[in-house]
This record gives sequence, structure tokens and C-alpha cells, in this order.
Amino acid sequence: MKNLKTKFMGIEIDNPIVAGASNLVAKPDILKKLEEAGVGAIVYKSLFEEQIQLESLQFDEKLTEFNDIYAEMLTMHPQLDYSGAEEHLLNLRKAKESISIPLIASLNAVNFETWVEYAKLIEQTGVDGIELNFYPNFMDLTHEASDIEKEQIRIVKEIKKSISIPVSVKLSPDYTNTLNHIKKLDDLDINTFVLFNSFFQPDIDIEHEKHIKKYNFSHQGDYKQSLRIAGLLYKNIKAEICSSHGVFTGEDVIKLILSGASSVQVVSTLYKNGISQVSKMKGEIEDWMEKKNYKTLDDFRGKLSNNLLSNNPFVYKRAQYVDLIINAENIFGNN
Repeated sequence: MKNLKTKFMGIEIDNPIVAGASNLVAKPDILKKLEEAGVGAIVYKSLFEEQIQLESLQFDEKLTEFNDIYAEMLTMHPQLDYSGAEEHLLNLRKAKESISIPLIASLNAVNFETWVEYAKLIEQTGVDGIELNFYPNFMDLTHEASDIEKEQIRIVKEIKKSISIPVSVKLSPDYTNTLNHIKKLDDLDINTFVLFNSFFQPDIDIEHEKHIKKYNFSHQGDYKQSLRIAGLLYKNIKAEICSSHGVFTGEDVIKLILSGASSVQVVSTLYKNGISQVSKMKGEIEDWMEKKNYKTLDDFRGKLSNNLLSNNPFVYKRAQYVDLIINAENIFGNN
């Protein structure tokens, strides 16, 4: 039996496979099945700003519902349903109590005050850490890119001051210089960077000429951008690297650890292949380590990162791209 132990957000976990945030992990029976399948940790379904604002609006409506009271009324107390953000926090607490492996909360807010307030409330549920799910929503033509990054840095700085549990930041690749932004966030002592987010993108039904909503599953191999950035970051930042997006098999996990990741997050493969895929992936990693005579993940972590590539230091840079284009005929062979 090989040692697959690693760290995620500074927390030791039994193996590098982390179940990422999705609707799937919000189901109590699925949480237990993931634990039994041997997943290293679970990131609970995200709490969104829209849920928080909707609940706040509903609360205000209920409070004013009986403004014009009269003597025959049975009660003046509004009937409040527990839903939205409050229900999410309650379910988060129950989820943490139901499993023995680390449970991480995920927060996807917009307003500065919401980020900070709900990070504090989430900590009170007893979870092991919090993942800040940043989504730079480009809708304003006048909004400077630097303003978005500065605001995210301000949010992280305030949250780090306000809570004591580990903090990870999950980013999209849509920054002018992703590496620079990560380096600035790393200076705030982030525990882990999760690379990268998979966001909803709109689509159009041309027959009915309307927008349609589709769940955006990733595809195997979509991890390549994460692999590249992990390879450039390894040994250059203090935080751990968790690769995400398109991780389907044990082979995918091995590639990402070779590039410098400490862990990976999986979602789409759980939907497409079932919870048992976790056990299969672990077995594939162990078989490969046995074949290569590796005893621990640290024996090969970052072996193919940019810092450790003495034979080809340009593999992560533009030179590799140029070489591929110039010698494109080699891809298909000579006809």
C-alpha cells in the first residue's frame, strides 16, 4: 500500500482527491458515500451572494407584511421560512457533523460586506476551512482590470483578519497576468490556490431564439491550463496548489502532481462516472507509484515543474508553442 497522504489548505488528508463544490455534495447520502469511497476531503456546495440577497429581501417583506394590524389578529409575528443563506449555514453544520473527513465551505459573494460577514458566519458552523470562489464578472466597459484585482486582495485581507480557519482562493484564469495576481494574494498567507473555476456560460437556442441554461461539465483533458500554471508556480509561492477542471482519472492526478500540485478537485467525473470513480482513481495512482517505485507523493511532486526541468526549461513558455507551430507537419507525419 502506497502512502498517498498530502495537504489541502494546510490540513493533512489521506489522498489528493478532493470532491469539489457542486449540488452533488449537498446531499447527505452522497457525503457519506464519498467518505466511504475514500475521498480526501469535500468542498461543500457554494453559498452565493444571490441567495443571501434574496433571503434578506424576503425577510424585509415578511417584517412589513402586518404593518396594518387590527385587534382580531391572532399574532403579530411574521411567519418566516428557513431557506436560502440561513438554511445553507444550518446544512453546512449538519454536514460537518455527519462525516469525519475535512469539510470545506465555499463562498461566492459579490459585495465586500457580504464576503466578510458570511465568512465569519461560516466559521461558526465548525467547518475545517473556507474556499473563496472569485468570479471576475466582466460586464462594465469602464471597469479597470486592476480595480477587480485590488478589490479581491482587499476582500482576502479583511477575511484573513476576521477568521482563524484556513482559507483557499479558487480563481478563474481570466486575469491579465494570473501569475502576478496569485503572487500578490500569496503574500496574504493564503493556504491553497485552486486552479481553476468552471463557470456557467450562456447558450442560445436558434430555433426558438432564446437563451438556454445548460450544466457545464468539464471534459477530460481540460486541466491543461491548470497544469501549466501549477508548473510555473511550484516553489515560487508559499501556498499549496490544488488543480481543478477536467480531472477524471488517476492518470490525470499523477500528471498534475508531477507539475507541482498537492491535490486536485473533481466534480464532473463524479457526475459522469459515479462515486466509485474515487476508489478507481486511487488504485490507478497506487499502481503507477508501484511501477515507478515511488513510496510517497512527495517523491515525484513537482518533478516536471518549470523549476526542476533542467533538460527543457522552456516547456511552460512561449518557445514550446512556437516550436509546435513551426513543426506542425510532424503532428500528422509526412503525407
